[in-house]
Amino acid sequence: MGIVEMNSLSRAVAAAALIVASVPFALQPASAGVGDLLVAPTRLVLNGGRSAEVILNNIGDEPATYRISAEFRRMRPDGTLEEVTDPSASEKAARDMLVFAPRRVTLAPREPQSVRIAARPAQGLPDGEYRVHLLFRAIPPSTPVTQAASAPASGLSFKLVPVYGVTIPVIVRLGNLSVKAGISDVHVEQRDGKPVIALKLDRNGSRSTFGELRVLKPGVKDPVAISRAVAVYTELNEREVTVPVSEAFKGQLSGPVTVEYLETYDDGTKTIAETHAVLR
Repeated sequence: MGIVEMNSLSRAVAAAALIVASVPFALQPASAGVGDLLVAPTRLVLNGGRSAEVILNNIGDEPATYRISAEFRRMRPDGTLEEVTDPSASEKAARDMLVFAPRRVTLAPREPQSVRIAARPAQGLPDGEYRVHLLFRAIPPSTPVTQAASAPASGLSFKLVPVYGVTIPVIVRLGNLSVKAGISDVHVEQRDGKPVIALKLDRNGSRSTFGELRVLKPGVKDPVAISRAVAVYTELNEREVTVPVSEAFKGQLSGPVTVEYLETYDDGTKTIAETHAVLR
């Protein structure tokens, strides 16, 4: 469901605890859940200075504290996200214009909390799409380091404490932006013993794309393969996508197919790319 990063302290030092950080970064369609935290929505698009809200919900049985911070992520050609340590001027501008509060929340069990988010672009900022990722990370309770009963007097024992977090993209669009998309290289592959439809998504323009991929076969009512929440960010002109074949489809994949890429707008869903291919 995302990239999992794990860091560990390789050598013990006096009075230190070992913490393992596990932070998935993913684009997910409706709500994201990591540990006992649910976040909805998992993607925000702010046109100009519009504001919005994100709802956090602690679904666990214990109180939990979360820290909220702005992070930089870039999309790789396979669609995964990588951490950015050298942000560009555009990325810094996205961070600087983003205003959100609160930045730290403590939630009782089953308690929701809204986080208000707004964009305040600097004067003279060029039109374009600006993106930053908000990280919602759990803060583990303090746990004292205890001496191991079976260890020598000088030994220390350590408890592994998972630290969970989830990121969502916040996209600010300034000006009248446009984009064109295309689909190419449609073929069948095997992943983990199951067939998938592999393809390339092309993007050209001043904004990113985000939508649903559908693979249709003549005479079959429902899509034989579908993938939701597929994005191509502005740092890429092309990305690779695999669309899982529906388990309900029992026919032959070979033969003609139509592949559609659809985006949802305020006035409905529109097809922004379509191609016909023959699977072999």
